[in-house]
Amino acid sequence: MTPRFIFIIGGVISGLGKGVFTASLGKVLQMGGYKVNLIKIDPYLNVDAGTMRPTEHGEVWVTYDGGEIDQDLGNYERFLHKKFSKNNNITTGKIFQQVIKEERSGRYLGKTIQYIPHVTDYITEMLVKNHQQSEAHLSIVEVGGTVGDYESSLFLHAIARMQSRYKVASVFLGYFLRPPHINEIKTKPYQHALMNLMSFGIKPTLYVVRAPTQPHIHKLEKIAAAANATLDSIITIPDTRNIYEIPKLLYTFTPALVKLLKPLALRFPKNDRTFKTERAKYTRFLGSIIKIEKKRKEVKVAIVGKYTKAGRFTLKDSYISVVEAIRFAAWKNKVRPRIVWLDALQIEKARLSDLQKMLEGIEGIVVPGGFGSTGVEGKIKAITFARTKKIPYLGLCYGLQLAVIEFARNVAKLKGANSTEIDPKTPYPVIDILPRQRKLLSQKQYGATMRLGEYKAYLKKGTMVYTLYRELRRLYRDSHGAYVIERHRHRYEVNPKYHKTLQKAGIVFSGLSEDSTLVEFIELPSNVHPFFIATQAHPEFTSYPTEPNPLFYGLIKAAKGLKVQ
Repeated sequence: MTPRFIFIIGGVISGLGKGVFTASLGKVLQMGGYKVNLIKIDPYLNVDAGTMRPTEHGEVWVTYDGGEIDQDLGNYERFLHKKFSKNNNITTGKIFQQVIKEERSGRYLGKTIQYIPHVTDYITEMLVKNHQQSEAHLSIVEVGGTVGDYESSLFLHAIARMQSRYKVASVFLGYFLRPPHINEIKTKPYQHALMNLMSFGIKPTLYVVRAPTQPHIHKLEKIAAAANATLDSIITIPDTRNIYEIPKLLYTFTPALVKLLKPLALRFPKNDRTFKTERAKYTRFLGSIIKIEKKRKEVKVAIVGKYTKAGRFTLKDSYISVVEAIRFAAWKNKVRPRIVWLDALQIEKARLSDLQKMLEGIEGIVVPGGFGSTGVEGKIKAITFARTKKIPYLGLCYGLQLAVIEFARNVAKLKGANSTEIDPKTPYPVIDILPRQRKLLSQKQYGATMRLGEYKAYLKKGTMVYTLYRELRRLYRDSHGAYVIERHRHRYEVNPKYHKTLQKAGIVFSGLSEDSTLVEFIELPSNVHPFFIATQAHPEFTSYPTEPNPLFYGLIKAAKGLKVQ
């Protein structure tokens, strides 16, 4: 079967929501019965996102097979409720790395290696290979960055060449600016970006206009004229209250979707029973969210992190999966979520009275993943507050390690207990690195050296963690017992030398690795704390709009004042 591709290309400015649009389009086609594959192209020279700061590029998403990639893959998985491989993220770094490796191994003997055709052909090769391995009807490919970025030009040249070899459609997504001093929507930046794209030999099949509000028809007519296209080739997406409304908005533009699929020799299943059923189901889901978001009753959850600020701005993208997981869990509990951002560095400097003011009215506390010593003592202070004041607490990855440190210091009385990541000379290294990882770090091999991807954890019956996973049907069984599967991204572990000491002091190891040597889940008994749970994993990566992760579900349930066990 000839490979089929839809390319999503952005213009004017970045951050328009190409990833959300890509995921939404995939969702609509999935509703119609198509098997959809989603791919993200990132033009940066990093091989992957593993060594990039969240404040630089947003959250690092971890795939089931251990990829550290762009956060847009998270949107893809959440919208389609489907797992994607690390190979679904292509970077310029990956391309160059492989082209040079193959040149050294003799693939191009006698040739002068050039951007065109060799690099562009390798881009095509990777896209086609990924599409064929997915066994999908079509692949939707999001091209990161914007038209005009020199980093993107190689990929645009590759797309232009692919148009004559495969079934290809393309979507241009740009922004209508509204300068505040004139308060009028301007289309010129959109037109210039579109002209730039067309100079590569790419004429879009579909035009998507992002704007603060619904643009007037005259503005859309300008785009149609500039593109030599008809109005039914244009989709408008004004700002919405909720990104999950976009699929519903898309399937109201049926003529445009019909046009989009025509070059692929596919039909849009607007009248199929399957599509109508799935569309109705999705509409009911949106309706339930709207009802919940209108409720007065809300649950206030604080995220205590160190990647929360850049100047005056709150960086929600640094923890986007955590935010979404909290929202999904709140919807499941039929309560409106309210997320409060707390900077760990501010907490570190705060006195107890100030901390009490910061956390006044907070009904749940989450300490997400992270690396390094910055803000650590602030996070530990927040964990102490949650433990002693009986506020529901959920620790994720680093949040487990810091919860163990807090417990070791203040309950097990191991004064000065710490992680060797923070204090290599700590007298009580309750958190330490695995020997294999220590060797890699000594060789300065930082990229993709962590415990990454899916791992099994066997749960202890009768614990809160066991109860939650069983309640939400995420508990599996084999000959060794009941287990769960979650994704990981870390180097440090709870030091096996302190397992007995910590358990004797009252901490419960709810889940262990397959070989029973590594701690995967901890909790405090329900007669000690209503909800104090942490995991070495990242359960936010397996949370979906209609199926929240059990740990987040339990946190919100406890925050509502309900008994979890």
